[in-house]
Amino acid sequence: MERTIKYVLSIIFFTIFAIAYPVFAEEMTMQQLITPTNIEFADCTKTYNIPAENLYYLTLDSISANRFEIKELQSKMGYILFKAANREFLATVAYYSPTRSILKIAPVNSNYYFPPGIVMNIYKYIDINVNGQLKQIEKS
Repeated sequence: MERTIKYVLSIIFFTIFAIAYPVFAEEMTMQQLITPTNIEFADCTKTYNIPAENLYYLTLDSISANRFEIKELQSKMGYILFKAANREFLATVAYYSPTRSILKIAPVNSNYYFPPGIVMNIYKYIDINVNGQLKQIEKS
C-alpha cells in the first residue's frame, strides 16, 4: 500500500513539473535575453525567403519597433547602423537570390559579448511580419 502511494505521488509530482516547467523556462529565457553573454557569429546571421529589398524594410521597421536608435542607414548598400544597450550594431542585408536574402546583425566593435535579446527581438519581429504586405505611406 505504501509503495502504491509513493508511486501515485511521484506521478502527480512529475505531471505538475511537466506542466509548470515551460513557465519556469520562459522566465529563465527572459532573464537570459537581457543578460550579456558571448554570442556566436552563427546566431547573428539568418536567411529569409524574401527579396532583399523587403528584408531591408522589415529590418528597419523592426529596429524602430524595438525602439533602438537609428544612427545611419543606406538602402543602396543595404545596411543600418543602430544603437542598442549603449552599443552600436550594424545590420546588413545581402542579396542571395531573387527570392532569398541574408540578414547579419553584428556589433561594430566586434565584441560579441552583449544581450542576445537585441538580435533575437529583431529576428522575431521579422518572422512575425514576414508575410505582411509592404505599403507606401503618402504624406498629405
